[in-house]
Amino acid sequence: MKPKVLILHAPGTNRDHEAEWAVELAGGDPRIAHINTLLSLRDFQMLILPGGFSYGDDLGAGRLMATAMRYRLGDELSRFSEAGKPILGICNGFQALVKSGLLPGLGAGQWVRGDLAAEVTLTGNESGRFECRWVDLEPQQSSSVFTNGLTEAIYCPVAHGEGRFVATDEATLARIEAADLVALRYVGFDGQYPQNPNGSANNIAGITDPSGTILGLMPHPEDHIIPEQHPRSHRGERAGSGLPLFENGVRYAAQV
Repeated sequence: MKPKVLILHAPGTNRDHEAEWAVELAGGDPRIAHINTLLSLRDFQMLILPGGFSYGDDLGAGRLMATAMRYRLGDELSRFSEAGKPILGICNGFQALVKSGLLPGLGAGQWVRGDLAAEVTLTGNESGRFECRWVDLEPQQSSSVFTNGLTEAIYCPVAHGEGRFVATDEATLARIEAADLVALRYVGFDGQYPQNPNGSANNIAGITDPSGTILGLMPHPEDHIIPEQHPRSHRGERAGSGLPLFENGVRYAAQV
């Protein structure tokens, strides 16, 4: 049977159907559900938090989504991740995973009386403006089930105003690097703008947790899943599909 994949919708998210199509092409059985109507995660083998501007990015990008996830899903979300079921957060979904404490999962980012002591954050782009451009992502040596075995760079767009990855301090960034939690990096021109579109530390585009089952990334691999979506496909360029990332996730979900 195809693994059932939940795409969690909230007011303001707008990449639900692109993620749905990517899951379908990858061999999964997707379902889009609003966070206010979802009763349980037990029927699903994989969770996707899509991009957009959940809750209008009030109080910061992804913060209210993270709070809603914790208070509406609570223990179910913890059991889902502890069971090793894969979770993918894209753009705003990455922001929510970080602000919920699920990423990077080094132990310091825990909820205490409703407040989160963060290890990392995704903050305003270094350029000071919204960035919408195509970038190259290089898979790194990590435990991520989503990037496992990927050797070809992923070519896909970014579309965000708050995508700059920073750690609370250099020691935390060093721990992330040492633990091989960096799953994807921006590449090209030595990681300078515009190839690194937001000024992220160490050109980090996506990170995983120590288990490798949770991945967050700012770019949108769901926007390049068929050859015709490549912006230069009419010139014969077809490389860099984001579909293998979804195929890896769906394949892993079928086993848990």
